[in-house]
Amino acid sequence: QAAAPLHPVAVQCQEAQMVVTVHRDLFGTGRLVRAAELTLGSAACLPVAQSAAESTVTFVAGLHECGSTLQMTLDSLIYKTTLSYKPSPSGNMVIVRTNAAVVPIECHYPRKSNVSSNAIRPTWVPFRSTLSVEEKLRFSLRLMNDDWSTERLSNGFQLGESLHLQADVVSGGHVPLRLFVDDCVATLSPDRSSSPRYALIDLSGCLVDGRSDDTTSAFISPRPRQETLQFVVDAFKFAGDDRNMIYITCHLKVSPADQAPNPWSKACSFNKASGLWAPVEGTGDICSCCETHNCPPHG
Repeated sequence: QAAAPLHPVAVQCQEAQMVVTVHRDLFGTGRLVRAAELTLGSAACLPVAQSAAESTVTFVAGLHECGSTLQMTLDSLIYKTTLSYKPSPSGNMVIVRTNAAVVPIECHYPRKSNVSSNAIRPTWVPFRSTLSVEEKLRFSLRLMNDDWSTERLSNGFQLGESLHLQADVVSGGHVPLRLFVDDCVATLSPDRSSSPRYALIDLSGCLVDGRSDDTTSAFISPRPRQETLQFVVDAFKFAGDDRNMIYITCHLKVSPADQAPNPWSKACSFNKASGLWAPVEGTGDICSCCETHNCPPHG
């Protein structure tokens, strides 16, 4: 749909980029905003084209550019960014006559379809048969609503609320598998090695955030199924930083479901009432290394 005062922002989701067209009558009042006050994404990318005749500006950005974020569900890849309007005083004025605005933008792409523009001409077996034989594991990490019934529609939280995180694996034709979360780290950028960073889960499955004072962070026990692991983390922000976006990166792994949990494949929470670490399944001794910090990295 073309950008017009009634629908001032139009988005085209193309194969490798998104094209965002913005009508400068952003609020439908007849007052045109200045193109220089419109930016795309956390990287504040500027428009690439303007049309004086149509009073529009156009942004073109690759799906991974301008600070866009990627959310992965079982069925979709969702690239998210924002269009920002930040008015500034003109000339020597000390006032502005419009409000700042942020417009969320999303492009959804299917994970399970072949999106190549070229026809597939298999030599011996169909394309989908080849994929099914490979039996690749499909991992996902999703924010869920408070009763775990559906994925949470918003990724915004207030301090004092809790994040309900659910890790899943679809195992296809493999033997029964049990999923573990090896580690999770929170950062202010998509780079998990950036600084500052805060470990939520560490030491091959210890939910170390729950060891802190005044937190209720813990794994949910029992599991709904072996291929799923749920955990709750109290909302937080980095001290001294006003940014309101936090990235959580987790390393997920599986082991055969008939293999007993052990110090390198475990899910351990700290119980403040007892002062002890407790596993979702397995014997309590597999969590003892969460306190001593000498858990083996692998078995």
